[in-house]
Amino acid sequence: MTMTRPNALGAPGYSERMPCEPESASRARRLVRAALNTWDLGHLIGDGTLIISELVGNAVRHSGSRRLHVSVRLSGPDRVRLAVTDKSPHPPIFQSPDGDDESGRGLMLVDAKADRWGTEHHTSGKIVWAELHAKGSS
Repeated sequence: MTMTRPNALGAPGYSERMPCEPESASRARRLVRAALNTWDLGHLIGDGTLIISELVGNAVRHSGSRRLHVSVRLSGPDRVRLAVTDKSPHPPIFQSPDGDDESGRGLMLVDAKADRWGTEHHTSGKIVWAELHAKGSS
């Protein structure tokens, strides 16, 4: 098991490498909760854990990667950035499922809860990220 560690350099944050498997969603939620509580941003935990669950779920279902990397960092004085990195070069696909469909709503939820989100492509894969505005933070 990899231990969660704060970033040594750059913006304050936490990150963890984990297997690309469904059980990693709960580890990712714990990482988000720990970071947000540390930064006194507990009011973002509901949206943050939902978003990270969806991003991890998409990586597990669609990337074909063996491992993924989850990070939570303060990207500005009033922004929290949640990100999942995997080895797939393929971007996530925003779907509009029918009412009876049992899947395909993950990015709709991310889009509804995040202030903004996107994908960064790298030679070794991609990062799918979402940002939350820390409204009312102390």
